[in-house]
Amino acid sequence: MVQRVWKANGLKPHLVRTFKLSSDPLFEEKLIDVVGLYLNPPDNAIVFSVDEKSQVQALDRTQPSLPIVKGRCGTMTHDYKRNGTTTLFAAIDLKHGEVIASCMPRHRHQEWIKFLQHIDELTPNEFDIHIVADNYATHKHAKVKRWLARHPRFHMHFTPTSSSWLNVIERFFRELSEKRLRRGSFRSVDALVAAIMDYVEQHNLDPKAITWTATVESILAKVGRARAALDNVATA
Repeated sequence: MVQRVWKANGLKPHLVRTFKLSSDPLFEEKLIDVVGLYLNPPDNAIVFSVDEKSQVQALDRTQPSLPIVKGRCGTMTHDYKRNGTTTLFAAIDLKHGEVIASCMPRHRHQEWIKFLQHIDELTPNEFDIHIVADNYATHKHAKVKRWLARHPRFHMHFTPTSSSWLNVIERFFRELSEKRLRRGSFRSVDALVAAIMDYVEQHNLDPKAITWTATVESILAKVGRARAALDNVATA
């Protein structure tokens, strides 16, 4: 009876959708900057969406997985053995969809600078580099700022806090997790890194340009509706 009532009223209490509204006081300013870059990139420039996927675990199943056969899905053990971690640094070129990636053992400003140098080495010198990144302290370290001052073709654009949906590289991380890592079994960090870099290589064989369609106005309208709904709950 309860199930019939839920169905009749279009209710699905077993499903939950997560969200979080940004409390960044510069939310609108940063939104306009990043979305403007996506919709109208500057001439003679490459726009990269960049982030780190930290603490990627090399997990090995405790018993061999069983393959898919007729009448039975593939199986894997519910438990696993940890064999270390790596941090994936990745940048996706919005115009062409190609990914520059590097795996490093730690996640500090030193590694961030190394990755910026990696981007610098792999991109033509005649282009400016615009990087969209989050507000992680590593990205704003004093030594990072000094490196950027010595490399004036690099321009940083920061997304508002709690707004990872605005950073396009998160889509690539999601696909990497779903298509390569989630069901994988890795006996070492080296095996994990090899699998990640192989996925990046395969992606770059047939990259797709990133097309951003949401305007600043549509995003602000949606955020406004969400804030109004939260305010109604708070005052109820």
